[in-house]
Amino acid sequence: MKSIRLATAVVAAGLLAVCATAAAVGSTKKAVTISVASLIPGSTPAAIQQFNEQVAEFERAHPSIKVKPVEYQWTGPTFAAKLAAGTLPTVFEVPFTDARTLGDNGQLADLTAGAKALPYVSKYNKAVLAEGTDSKGRIVALPKGAYAQALHYNRKLFAQAGLNPNKPPRTWAQVEADALAITQKTGKPGYVEMAKDDNTAGWILTTLVYTLGGRMEQGIGTRAKATVDNKQTISALNLLHHMRWVDNSMGANFDYGWSDINQAFAAGNIGMYISGSDVYTNLVQASKIDPSIYGLAALPLAKNKKAGVLGGGTLVAVKPTVSAAEKAAALKWIDFFYEEPLISKAQAVRNAKTLVANKQPVGVPALPLFNKKQYDLANSWIKPYINVPIAQMKPFLTDIFAQPLIPEPEASTQSVYHALDAVVEAVLTNRNADIQGMLKQANSVAQQAISSGS
Repeated sequence: MKSIRLATAVVAAGLLAVCATAAAVGSTKKAVTISVASLIPGSTPAAIQQFNEQVAEFERAHPSIKVKPVEYQWTGPTFAAKLAAGTLPTVFEVPFTDARTLGDNGQLADLTAGAKALPYVSKYNKAVLAEGTDSKGRIVALPKGAYAQALHYNRKLFAQAGLNPNKPPRTWAQVEADALAITQKTGKPGYVEMAKDDNTAGWILTTLVYTLGGRMEQGIGTRAKATVDNKQTISALNLLHHMRWVDNSMGANFDYGWSDINQAFAAGNIGMYISGSDVYTNLVQASKIDPSIYGLAALPLAKNKKAGVLGGGTLVAVKPTVSAAEKAAALKWIDFFYEEPLISKAQAVRNAKTLVANKQPVGVPALPLFNKKQYDLANSWIKPYINVPIAQMKPFLTDIFAQPLIPEPEASTQSVYHALDAVVEAVLTNRNADIQGMLKQANSVAQQAISSGS
């Protein structure tokens, strides 16, 4: 995926549901059962009910298909284990970073014929669709959603610290100063970094490095060169070291992953943290956040030409071992649940109404899956139903226009992230950590993974 710039408003519906046409994805006349990724463990009863209503709607439209929801949350280690054991649901989700390699390895079903039969296939954002296309040109996954990394902040803690909640930090020096003020005035960690060793720590560190203008690798494929020990990575780790050991503004928990940091933030225990711009959906569904405390800002960028925002997203794939009937049914579900609400006004409105009725978010910031014309049109359909605190997201929605979006490292992405996990953990738990020495070792590990294609 090449770098792209955002040129449109980043507002999209959260969960998706719609009725699809049978002709677009093949025939499923015989009764068939498929399992599908549903919500992450710990989702609220309202979110589960809303999902189940969508399943019931789909089954009414397709009486020969039975859908079995399966709780699902992607993490590097758990996904690898389920993939190896063959225990993934029929329809599951993978990050942008993984689909092409999985497709090349024959670990995803070939969806090309069914995808190309979809009436809206020509309207896809080509850069996004490319993320689900393998080296042989086969479509092995369809887009669910895309995001830009962002700074999530607690407006209440900002106010308690004497800071202006409408003016979040625009430089990393201001992030550090605001984090210190929050800690000193409220006793809560002003800034927290995800540092779990499931590739999350490396992912967030890479995000920070991108904002300073660094890159974790050069080139593509097995000939790519690992560059995780670049000067921007050293600067990023030194910043974290200073906030941790000098300012003491990062708290005492340095094992946060994606879900638990969301829970801590929603509970009001974190001033600021980095995650995807679409996290508000999870904050509502799994953590019952008070909307009044939520603020969203674009990440600060260094003043150099290479500084940018890490962008990513999620794709929907199908197990390669499915029968033809199961694949056809899976494509119908993908069409129904993920894609059509951005194409069909009636279904987009119906979906938004269902979400609102179940107190689920509509209007969470995301990146367009389709072309600008279709994207703007779809946003106009759901505008009356947007129920997220858009005004509190203005710092993100305004500033993101001028920020270049940089894709995640292409070669051996998860392995590169994992090589950095231990470095982040050491910096946050060992005051005397040898940053340059550990980065040199991490670079060697990352290079070995890249060269072997692992």
